[in-house]
Amino acid sequence: MTNGTEDRPWPSELRLKDAGARLAVTYDSGDVHELSAEFLRVESPSAEVKGHGPGQEVTVAGKENVRIVRLEPVGNYAVRIVFDDGHSTGLYSWDYLHRIGREADTLWARYLEALDKKGLSRR
Repeated sequence: MTNGTEDRPWPSELRLKDAGARLAVTYDSGDVHELSAEFLRVESPSAEVKGHGPGQEVTVAGKENVRIVRLEPVGNYAVRIVFDDGHSTGLYSWDYLHRIGREADTLWARYLEALDKKGLSRR
């Protein structure tokens, strides 16, 4: 696939792995990100998770065993990820998927820290 702009990430393949426990995203650039369903769920770009403005982000707990049920293309710029807990409101743009894939370690550490501070669990 070509996206018309060389500086923007463009996925050439989205593939569910391990019965929906992981999503493998391969980009035209050759970058590959394997992201757990749990990570994608807690980093959902939805208003339910990110809020409607700065400082409104919600720490989502109890998603250790969440799975991806299906992927629904949204135009040519994003995918809706449907999770087995019923969440499906986040539209994961190609840019967003690429960014969280690159920053996964930092974002995951921040998430675990937030859980700990709030006395929440992944289970």
